[in-house]
Amino acid sequence: MLRKYLIFSMLLCSLMMFSQEHFPKNDGVKTTDNIHMAFTNAKIYVTPTQVIENGTLLLKNGKVVNAASSVSIPADAVTIDLAGKSIYPSFIDVFSAYGVEKPKRAQGGGRSPQYDATRQGFYWNDHIMPENNAIEKFKYDDKAASDLRKAGFGVVNTHIQDGIARGSGALIALNGKGNNSDRIIEDRSAQYFSLRKSVASRQSYPGSVMGSMALLRQVKFDADWYAGGNANVTDRSLEAYIANKNMVNIIHAGDKVNALRVDKVGDEIGTQYVIVGGGDEYEWVKDIKATNAKYIIPINFPKAYDVENPFLASSLELESMREWNQKPFNPKVLADNGVTFALTMHDLKTSKDFKSNLMKAIDHGLDKTKALEALTTVPAQILGKSNAIGSLRAGSWANFLITSGDIFGKETTLYENWVQGKKHVIEDISVKDIRGDYELNLAGKTYDLSITGSPSKPKVEVKTGDQKLGSKLSYKDDWMNLTLTTPDTTKQEFIRLASHIKNVGNMSGKAVLSNGTETSFYAKKTGDAKSSDKKKDEKKDMPKMLPLTYPNGAYGFTSQPRQETILFQNATVWTNENEGVLENTDVLIKNGKISKIGKNLSTSGAKLVDDTGNHVTSGIIDEHSHIAASSINEGGQNSSAEVSIEDVIDAEDVDIYRNLAGGVTSMQILHGSANPIGGRSAIIKLKWGASPQEMIYNNSPKFIKFALGENVKQSNWQSFGRFPQTRMGVEQLYVDYFSRAKEYDALKKSGKPYRKDTELEVLAEILNKERFISCHSYVQSEINMLMKVAEQFNFNINTFTHILEGYKVADKMKEHGVGGSTFSDWWAYKYEVNDAIPHNAAIMHNQGVVTAINSDDGEMSRRLNQEAAKSVKYGGVSEENA
Repeated sequence: MLRKYLIFSMLLCSLMMFSQEHFPKNDGVKTTDNIHMAFTNAKIYVTPTQVIENGTLLLKNGKVVNAASSVSIPADAVTIDLAGKSIYPSFIDVFSAYGVEKPKRAQGGGRSPQYDATRQGFYWNDHIMPENNAIEKFKYDDKAASDLRKAGFGVVNTHIQDGIARGSGALIALNGKGNNSDRIIEDRSAQYFSLRKSVASRQSYPGSVMGSMALLRQVKFDADWYAGGNANVTDRSLEAYIANKNMVNIIHAGDKVNALRVDKVGDEIGTQYVIVGGGDEYEWVKDIKATNAKYIIPINFPKAYDVENPFLASSLELESMREWNQKPFNPKVLADNGVTFALTMHDLKTSKDFKSNLMKAIDHGLDKTKALEALTTVPAQILGKSNAIGSLRAGSWANFLITSGDIFGKETTLYENWVQGKKHVIEDISVKDIRGDYELNLAGKTYDLSITGSPSKPKVEVKTGDQKLGSKLSYKDDWMNLTLTTPDTTKQEFIRLASHIKNVGNMSGKAVLSNGTETSFYAKKTGDAKSSDKKKDEKKDMPKMLPLTYPNGAYGFTSQPRQETILFQNATVWTNENEGVLENTDVLIKNGKISKIGKNLSTSGAKLVDDTGNHVTSGIIDEHSHIAASSINEGGQNSSAEVSIEDVIDAEDVDIYRNLAGGVTSMQILHGSANPIGGRSAIIKLKWGASPQEMIYNNSPKFIKFALGENVKQSNWQSFGRFPQTRMGVEQLYVDYFSRAKEYDALKKSGKPYRKDTELEVLAEILNKERFISCHSYVQSEINMLMKVAEQFNFNINTFTHILEGYKVADKMKEHGVGGSTFSDWWAYKYEVNDAIPHNAAIMHNQGVVTAINSDDGEMSRRLNQEAAKSVKYGGVSEENA
């Protein structure tokens, strides 16, 4: 059989040169590969769940003709007997950059950011590049292809991994025996996105995750407008975006939080993304499953940390140690929860890393069938190519692996990776596999002989009792040569053995002892070899996943808290109502709300808390905070009304836990003060262990952050490329934007066609009194200015925050109807706050202005009760009002 196989291999090499008949050939007699090939007596995995024992795989012209237990083999077929071998579909990676050169990073351009796009005739933002097509940049890389084939891959979907809208990918077969005309299965196979800007452009917007999310929304709205024939300009980016609309949309999220964020964007714009995760999906698997998205999951597991050094061990964070333990379970957890996912080599350097981490995932409980699906049928399903790749059904490309057994077995050998019917040798299948454990009988002595490694490069270990002999093995052309060295270094002896391997099993041959005497030896095979890795596996228990906590780090709950019926008894209750402070009073909590307040309350089943000597107050509300958010500023342009803090809630920020300890139960997370018009805020309840969406107050009033002063005119930024640069310019920017929003709103209400602009939509909400402004402010002249601008457009400012010169204009604030949320006694930390005084809050309060004390600081917010108490000290405000 092996001789016939070698003859066929030589014939096939000559045939492979002529796979495309329409190419002229001038180097010899023309032949054809239009013949059948039949692989018989193999265990064939047509799909991960359809397995044929002792089956036949029939090929022709690089495609599968049939795979069945009984196949009619044509007379012209070359037949290959694969008794004892297995055939699997080759793997597919749908998130690859194979053969595509990385874009070069743009050079720095001075001290001012770049605000405008550098390209003409394309979208207004350089990071939106749907016109990119990976096939135009593709160059076959033989070395990288070989590395991928060794990992079992036969097909990759490659793309340019740069930008927010990255363009279309190309489906490439890793066929090293053809040319690109053969390899390109589809030249435009999927459209790719991410939340990361292009490295090739210095354009500053977007500068945050929430900015990237807003841009993804806006480009979809712009494409819809453009597709309707409404634009009077040519935009090649939007034309490409529209042309790609029927492709599968794959977006790189990179972690569990961003996965939920991009799915939210997709829901809003009517796009179901296939999401590339980060391997931490197990932490929020219920939310991940609820997206109903398909996922592409990397298996870049952390390496074990060095904990032998006590100094290094003490600096390790709990999150890191948990990640090391839990992350290898991620594929199992996803599979167990019914999440559809493919696996990718993304973030791994070599095929060895992929194989070892894949085996680790299986060791950590991933079912082998699910693993095979994640590498074959699921990637094909994601790309809509189940009829062509990912299986060995009739009509599909003949992309398959020939192995010695279970593809995921640690001792299994991958012999060949056939791509489009072309053979690529990984290990020589004709080499007889001599690996195993033997009882070696030599010169009246018995030795334990163990041969491991690979069939073509075996390794050997020889022992007599507990003593290990020195050994060196060479194996070539069916000849095994073994040199043994006795362990006694003072009188070292050498023994040389040689055996011609005719059949796999027992071995015999000649030996030359150290004194030159020739003798025979016999080695009886006693079992399969146990490699050092396998021996280690036998000694250790199966890995156990540490229990998840909520959140999955320090101070997390072992189970998420549930609402209880609680009765607080005999407390001093601060009602913040007309009743004032009530002594010796009970408070009953039901369904998360205050049910009753009174004396001697009772209810069955309530948890009783004796609060004698304690005070019960309302939870503290911080009007101005920047904790619990992954992004704070979108400083890429002078107005960022289109972004929202609700998009980037960080539910795992430990400041949530610390603020709860300080009595804070609710807060408004504001956009930063980088722009005159900032982003929309998020009003949240501090629920430690909840998801971001569970923390947001539903149906709460809508707010947006504005800012005045030094920050927005970039006084200390040494940047002169952005309007405004003066306080006068800030006023004109407001007038300009509100004028445009007024025109936009009128057009929208007219029923005429209009281009949806997320920025102007938000500003129109302000004009319509549907959204309220909280404005960063210090100087009285600017405070007056913004109130007058608001009155010009017939709305009121809701809140001036900081407002350290509020005491100078408290009467005007009262007349306008604006509230003040201020620091208690911060001042002189920059020039525009030199006139701040600690009596500010009390003066505004006494003038009738609704006044609050805020933190703008993750540390100060933990003691806001003490900050409010300063108004009692400096301004004589009552304790209840404070």
